[in-house]
Amino acid sequence: MRLVTYANRGQPQSKPRLGVEFGCMIVDVQAACVAYAMRHDGPAGAETALAVVPSDMRTFIRRYPLLRKQIEPALRMAADALARADGAEALELVAAGSPVAVPRADVRLLAPLLDPPKIVCVGLNYRDHAIETGLAIPASPVLFSKYSSAIVGPDEAVVHPGSELTTRLDYEVELAVVIGIGGKQIPESKALDHVFGYTVANDISARDLQFQEGQWLKGKTLDTFLPLGPAIVTADEIEDPHRLHIRLDLNGQTMQSSSTEEMIFRIPYLIAYLSKLFTLEPGDLILTGTPAGVGHARRPPVYLQPGDIMRAEIDGIGVLENRVTGG
Repeated sequence: MRLVTYANRGQPQSKPRLGVEFGCMIVDVQAACVAYAMRHDGPAGAETALAVVPSDMRTFIRRYPLLRKQIEPALRMAADALARADGAEALELVAAGSPVAVPRADVRLLAPLLDPPKIVCVGLNYRDHAIETGLAIPASPVLFSKYSSAIVGPDEAVVHPGSELTTRLDYEVELAVVIGIGGKQIPESKALDHVFGYTVANDISARDLQFQEGQWLKGKTLDTFLPLGPAIVTADEIEDPHRLHIRLDLNGQTMQSSSTEEMIFRIPYLIAYLSKLFTLEPGDLILTGTPAGVGHARRPPVYLQPGDIMRAEIDGIGVLENRVTGG
């Protein structure tokens, strides 16, 4: 599945909804389940579906193992209706106060996960990036964090905080892992069973703040410093997360182009390592590092300026585009 969080373009204050992309359409997960239950179990079933099937991504991730058998047939029903000539029926059907299906052009995609419990980031985790920085290959994962207040979605602005705070604003395309089943002391051999899915992240970094006193956090988690999206692609759709092309274009010029094969510490190892330190929870994000080509390592350096457009892309997941604006 390609899961998204969206809002109606015509209602900017409307509550975000959880959807699944089907071509040029988005199916509202909760509304589809309510419609399915109404068809098969009547009003009582619809009322139960409304109560147990969430409309937000974080709750959906937590409940998905229990709700999977209920959700999948409802989504198949909606997809079948869209595929048939009478697909307009799905467009007109309203359940849980929301249309079962809406055209992609009529919605605004938000960050797919707005409120992860934790955001754990891994620094220097690509061999080509470690080499370009002139630093030694790490012997163990280099960890830092970001806050959820840094998250923005596709096409949302990354706000340059101004030269009084930073003159060295940088980009970093990253594969983000979404934890589905939490745990402590997770064995490396079982770690991928705990992955719900993957999305694209852009780890915006104020390099002067990051390296000023060796406190990476303050250069990494300013407001709007974590573009995320466009979708969470469930783990079953990604055959091997370590064989994906990853790239970032800046104003149409390719700056980063590599493969997730370059990871020093692979995803199973990272999950096992992190879960030795603290309990992983459903909805936690793990940013797995960035490849070579960051602006700070270039000669001369290339730093982000208001008006710049970043286009981050990972095979099988999608394109995340954001513009830099002035603070």
